[in-house]
Amino acid sequence: MSYVLNALSLLIELAFEAAVTLLLLRVAAEACRADFNNPLSQFVYRYTNPVLAPIRRVLPNWRRINLAALLLAWLLMLLKRLLLFALIGVAPRPVGLIVLAWAELLDFVLLFYLVLIFGWSLLSMFAVDRRQPLLRLVGNIVAPLLRPLNGKLIAGNIDFAPMAVMIVLLLARLLIAAPLLDLGTRLALGA
Repeated sequence: MSYVLNALSLLIELAFEAAVTLLLLRVAAEACRADFNNPLSQFVYRYTNPVLAPIRRVLPNWRRINLAALLLAWLLMLLKRLLLFALIGVAPRPVGLIVLAWAELLDFVLLFYLVLIFGWSLLSMFAVDRRQPLLRLVGNIVAPLLRPLNGKLIAGNIDFAPMAVMIVLLLARLLIAAPLLDLGTRLALGA
């Protein structure tokens, strides 16, 4: 692949993954009932609602999970993968493309939570204002994952619960998402 194609594929991935990140923030914030008065929550809502409102009329939430945002995130992953295949001149098979988009979304969700937990645990080690909007939103989003281990993995003054959850997320990426990505790629390419 030429350098120009590499640059184009990087720009395509960045653009689509930024949009997917915004949608995943919306899903996670709604699922954990993050504070809507938080300026970051309002930002996410303001920029995702115009796109999600028409879809939510047809596909309502299931419990607290925003299915419209998940569907749109999957469609964005599908379109991203289709554009990347078009850049290299390959026509993927539809079934493989569908599986690959689901696998990429799963991998992205796992990476999303991995980065949030790492950033949250890193910031919690410093004297940071707990009322800071980013820290509050991320704390609300990672709390459901850390709740089962709260107070159970403390040694001295260090809580190892975030590290344990990050290891589980890494293992899920290696043992679940990676094989699905391989399967989707093989099906898409017809190998």
